[in-house]
Amino acid sequence: MSNKSGGVREINEKTSLLVIAGPMFLELLLNILLNNMDTLMLSHYSETSVGAVGNANQVMFLVIITFNIIATAISVVVAQYLGAKKYDQMNMIYTMALLVNIAFGIVLSGLLVLGKGVITTFLNVSDNMLPDTHTYITIVGGGLFLQAGYNVMLQILRCNGYTKIGMYISIAINLINIGGNYLFLYGPLKCLELGVAGVAISTVTARVVALIFALGFFYSKKIGKIDLKLLNPFPGKILAKMIKIGLPSAGENFAYSFYQMVLLSFINTMGDDSVNARVYCNSLIAFSMVLASSTAMATQIITGHLVGAGKEEAAYIRVLKTLKMTLPITICISALNWLLSPFTLRIFTANEAIIRMGSLIMAVDIFIETGRCLNMTVIYSLKAAGDYVYPLIIGLITMVFLGTCGGYCYGVLLGFGVAGIYAGTASDECIRGLIVLSHWRRRKWIGKRVVDDGDDEKTPAN
Repeated sequence: MSNKSGGVREINEKTSLLVIAGPMFLELLLNILLNNMDTLMLSHYSETSVGAVGNANQVMFLVIITFNIIATAISVVVAQYLGAKKYDQMNMIYTMALLVNIAFGIVLSGLLVLGKGVITTFLNVSDNMLPDTHTYITIVGGGLFLQAGYNVMLQILRCNGYTKIGMYISIAINLINIGGNYLFLYGPLKCLELGVAGVAISTVTARVVALIFALGFFYSKKIGKIDLKLLNPFPGKILAKMIKIGLPSAGENFAYSFYQMVLLSFINTMGDDSVNARVYCNSLIAFSMVLASSTAMATQIITGHLVGAGKEEAAYIRVLKTLKMTLPITICISALNWLLSPFTLRIFTANEAIIRMGSLIMAVDIFIETGRCLNMTVIYSLKAAGDYVYPLIIGLITMVFLGTCGGYCYGVLLGFGVAGIYAGTASDECIRGLIVLSHWRRRKWIGKRVVDDGDDEKTPAN
């Protein structure tokens, strides 16, 4: 990669996947390791707290997905504009995306806090988990607008080729989070007896630091600037284009998160052990996802640049090449994760019922990860190419009929419990993965790129 304009780095068909994916892999891996420490610390404090925070995080993940309407769009727009070498409009796009997403985040944060009672009722949260769930949503949910801003800045940095910064920020904020957890749960501040509230305060503090660090790096590398003057006149056409991209893209993720919430509501009726088994298994499952996630995000960035530069055939080949590498490795990792699960689950709990349920879940997860690897790699690249509606339509169909209905049938009606719920997700991921792969191979996405040569509004000089 070479510098072209200010801090912009050129990405093309010769760019190594490892150069882009490597730092993101380490960032995700560090996040998993440190988040598992978070879960471990809570599990030794109170297993009820683990389930409560797990419920709250599922709700807030749904809101974060909504923030990604703009964050997802910026990843597509910035990559394609940089690929087309339209550098003159970038500062306006950066400014608009950041400010719009923070404003949107403030509104959603307020609605989340006000509506937490309705949400937890929908989730069937048990009475003993309810107070901690409400506390965590109030504190962390009230500060979610910080995550909205950070998501945009991280996508801007990644699309400009600076993927390592996410790793550095991840290390810093997770250490802050874990240090704060220790202070409130076991350290000098234990006397305050804040418990889950202390954990929530640590999370919000870490997110403040993350946004500050991302903005600092953005300016220190002279990638661009955030300036309100660039929004006069307001670039309504660009914002409309970004919303047009972001709504279907984030809509698919929103639908996925919502259907996971529905499945969680099924699991909550199965008892606290089932809820905690899900939380612990998801901590382990994250290790199976890390390679596919990082390579899919890297391939999305490269695909966006290639499509923006009019190199669709190179993008087509790149995606298939990525799959040939990541699919076998992902299957091997998830199989190893299952084989080790009777031992690794004991890190979190000594409850034999949870360990038995967890081992079954991890076996089913081998099929989930196979489908998920296909989905993430192809769907991220479809979005980068401008084909953002098709994944939404297919996703809605398979999530409703295979994921939700299948999960209810296997888990509740047939009595297979949590593993049955995960079996529904496995059928969704695998079938959807095959469908979108066929769509990619038939090249139905070609001709849908966002950038066109005569496009865009006049913007003030940067």
